Amino acid sequence: HDWLGAYAGKLFKHAFRLPLIATIHATEYGRNNGLHNDLQRHISDLEWWLCYEAWEVIVCSRYMENEVKHIFGLPADKLKVIPNGIDPQKMKAPEGADLTEFRSRYASSDEKIILFVGRLVREKGVWLIIEAFQDLLKIVPEAKLIVVGKGPEEMYLRDHTRRLGLEQKIFFTGFIEDKLRNLLYQVCNVAVFPSLYEPFGIVALEAMALGKPTIVSDTGGLGEVVKHGSTGLKFAPGDKRALARVLADALLDFDLAQNIAINGKEEAELYSWDKVAQKTEQVYRDVIRSAQAGGFSVRLDLGR
Repeated sequence: HDWLGAYAGKLFKHAFRLPLIATIHATEYGRNNGLHNDLQRHISDLEWWLCYEAWEVIVCSRYMENEVKHIFGLPADKLKVIPNGIDPQKMKAPEGADLTEFRSRYASSDEKIILFVGRLVREKGVWLIIEAFQDLLKIVPEAKLIVVGKGPEEMYLRDHTRRLGLEQKIFFTGFIEDKLRNLLYQVCNVAVFPSLYEPFGIVALEAMALGKPTIVSDTGGLGEVVKHGSTGLKFAPGDKRALARVLADALLDFDLAQNIAINGKEEAELYSWDKVAQKTEQVYRDVIRSAQAGGFSVRLDLGR
């Protein structure tokens, strides 16, 4: 999985004559919108090397399939698209949880909660929500943003919030346990994920699985998971005014919010881990059979 395991993968492949399967979750080029220093170029070289050594390369979306083909020049028949999965049962609120009391810790009863969950890094686009909030509050003054997560951008984002005078409208939780995160999903009105770069986007699927109206930037795997106006709402990456508009639509148009929540929940059911496991196992079985046909002494034993 990704470049950190490249050396170990090659070692086992050649030392034990085993077929190597690589999974590329993201690329250094994509994360940084280019390669800007020696470290980034070195990591990108390792990613190419891993893909070259692998018999098959698994990616999580059509977007990543195109990115890997373009950056590393891989043939299409070497790539397999298998989306990530979710387990909605693990996201449910504990039995007996007082959601009204819990919600009151973060917002008043008349406020509408917008929830972001993710790492606080530039490519996740949290800064964009903060800047969009000035426009949103003119339309929906009762809106409130809760930002769940931590990362190197946290202090900058907190400072940016203060500079814009939005401290009463934007709340940063920092790192929280999964149990609290799941409760916040339950009590929010809308979930938003404004990434600039996103190979897949599990957090968006989690929000959809819990029946929450979900807004994403139209990029990467997010753009594939969400169908605008049907299973969620999309906006152009980096466009704060467009983000403010779709947030307002989701918060003010009850019928729209209800429809995308229902359809989004149905869509999320297609991404169960059982289905992901079946597709992944099939790739491994196919590679093992190819290796056996090529003279490799590999046993086909996956516990079944």
